[in-house]
Order: sequence, then structure tokens, then C-alpha cells
Amino acid sequence: MNAPEPAADPATILPDDLLDTFRERAVVHDRENTFPHEDLAALREAGYLRLLVPRELGGLGASLLEASRIQRRLAQAAPATALSMNMHLVVTGAALHAHRLGVGPVRTILEDAAAGRLFAFGISEAGNDAMLFDSGTSAETEEDGGYRLTGTKIFTSLAPAWERMVVHGRIASATLTDPRLVFGVLERTEDVETVDDWDTHGMRASQSRTTRLHGARIEPDRILTDTPVGPNPDPFVMGIFGAFELLIASVYTGIAERAVAVGAQIAATRRDATRDLVHADDPDIRRRLADAAIGIDGSVLQIEKVMADLDALGTGETGPGITDHGSRWFLHFSGVKSRATEAAISAVDQVLRASGGSQFFRRSELERLSRDVRAGMYHPSDEESVHATYAKALLGEIGADRSTAGR
Repeated sequence: MNAPEPAADPATILPDDLLDTFRERAVVHDRENTFPHEDLAALREAGYLRLLVPRELGGLGASLLEASRIQRRLAQAAPATALSMNMHLVVTGAALHAHRLGVGPVRTILEDAAAGRLFAFGISEAGNDAMLFDSGTSAETEEDGGYRLTGTKIFTSLAPAWERMVVHGRIASATLTDPRLVFGVLERTEDVETVDDWDTHGMRASQSRTTRLHGARIEPDRILTDTPVGPNPDPFVMGIFGAFELLIASVYTGIAERAVAVGAQIAATRRDATRDLVHADDPDIRRRLADAAIGIDGSVLQIEKVMADLDALGTGETGPGITDHGSRWFLHFSGVKSRATEAAISAVDQVLRASGGSQFFRRSELERLSRDVRAGMYHPSDEESVHATYAKALLGEIGADRSTAGR
């Protein structure tokens, strides 16, 4: 039996000549700290905004796994463009997952994306380590069932260009014994302030600026879900968590894949004049590049396995090779993100060490990749959060009664 044709082949969506153009622009946007509007226009034309929208709703019908592969390919040319577009894909990916499971309100996201609307993702808040599971943003209930949100969101990628933004806030009218969150979609209005404050070490073209909400309104028909404060199995929230962690891992893995390829090209031409030895034949150089490639291959396999399982969970597919991770889904999402981003940073560092001092100059692609890849350590879930979650799963809460342990 022949395998089905992919809905969205990476090389078709992102042909080599387009990636070459993106790579050339990435140098300029990094230097000038500007947003890649031309990249966005080209991706719109390629159907990127409709990538995760089912075909029956006017989209390309790609799976989450296919989106992951495409994002890895885009990150190899323009990491900050890929990171920016990740946020639209997180929103549409979460909507796809919830739509597959029969959640009605998310259909509006998919219809907007099919119509070419660009989504941002407004969840991160300074000091809010709970991320999706709590919020410092206040959501005041309106008489018609809508909400007014007041608070500050940080790291809002696509800041100069987004048209819709998924946000969450803590419902002000909820009781102390039943605190709740609301998730919904905002449009750009005068109540949504974008602060021009993005001047960073890497990922400069993502323009992930601060967003201040001054009573910004979620219309009643744009409410997606409301949940208890704390971890919960809500399909849309789970879709956000899974799509975010795995697509983030995909972007940073793509950066490292490009670094390894560049390092191999350098090793094939660079020579040790003292020993009259091409670096590709130097055992130390070979070991460093091999070590980088081994780590990245492991990341690809992990990302693809868990992403394929998440696709299957949404579609109800079962069979050999498909795993429902049950209570461990969130652990695996965060664990894959952690391992992949750390492996990417390590791989890029190994390539730098193997490639000589000329890569320290700003004209070097590896120098830029080395800055961009380090942004991965700041994305949720960070190392502290991942380790705390795994420790809790293994050992229980800090201070728990363990008098019966081992009996």
C-alpha cells in the first residue's frame, strides 16, 4: 500500500529559492532590529496562515507533525521569522486539536485563519510561572457575557502585524474557592497598546514586544473556554501547551540543523596549515560535529513521536506505534521542549568550537545562529519549571507525608 501524500510538503511550501531569500533578509533584520514584513507576505501567499486549517474549512489540512517539519525548515533560513510564525501556528494548532475533539467555539479561529487573519499569542506575563494555568491579568465580566481584560502580556511575537490575539485572564467575579480563567480572542483596538521595547541579544526580527491591555474586550462570541486555575485537561489549553512546546522545540532544532550543515561546509574547506590537513579529516573536528549531529537527531525523533501521538489523540487514531500518554502528556510536552532546546544550544556551541575564530565576527551566519538559539532557554517551560514538574511526578509535593513510602 502506498503512503498517503502529505497535505503540506516542506519543500513545496518552502522551496529552496524562497529560503535563500529569507536567509539573505534575516541578516538585515537582525542588524536593523526590524520585522520581516516581506517574509510574512511570502508566507501568506504560500498558504502558511491556512496551514493547520482543515480542508473543509478552507485550509491546507496539514497535521501538527507536518507543521513541525515545515517550521524546522523555515528556521534553517530565518529563525526569527519561524519563531514569529510559531505563535500563529500555536493558536491554530490548539484550535485544530480542540476542533478535532468537538469543541465548537474554536471554529472561529480556524475560519479567521482561512480568511488570512494573523494570530498572536498573548499568554506570557512577567512573574507568572504558572503560564497557562493562572494569570495576573484581570477579566471583568460584562452584562452581555463578554469580558474586559486589564493587564500586561510580554513576549508578544508578531507585534507589528497581528490582527487577532488569543489571551487569558483571571475572572474577577470568580470565588476564592473556585478561581477561574477565561480564554478568548481580542482584536486590535485603542484598548490594546503595543510597546516598542524589543531590543534583544537574539531573535531580533520576531519583534516580540510587550502588550498592555487597558480594558480590552473579548466579545461573547469570541470566548473560547473557561477553566479552573491550575493544571487541567481542557482540550484547547492542552492544545496550546502541546503545540507551543513542540513547535518551539522544532524551531530551535531547525536552527541547530542549519548550524551543523554550515559547520560541515566549513570543515570541508578549512585547512590546518601546520599539519596540511583539511579540517574534515581532523579527528577532533569530526568528533565535535558528530556529537552535534547525534544530539539533534535525537531531538527530531522525540519531537516527531510526541507530535504524531498528539495528532492521533485528536483524530482518535489508534494502532501500533501510537501512544496515548494519559497523565504524562504535559510532562512529555515540556520534557521534549527542554531536551530539544538544550541539545540545540549544545550543538551550535560544538559547531562554533569546530569552525574557528572567524565565526566570532558579526558577518558570520553561525554567530547569528548562536545568538538566536539561546532564546530557547527563556521560553516556557524553562529548565526550573521542567525539573520541578518531573520532581513532583516522581516524589510528590515538597513536604508531603512519606511515612508510608515503600510499604
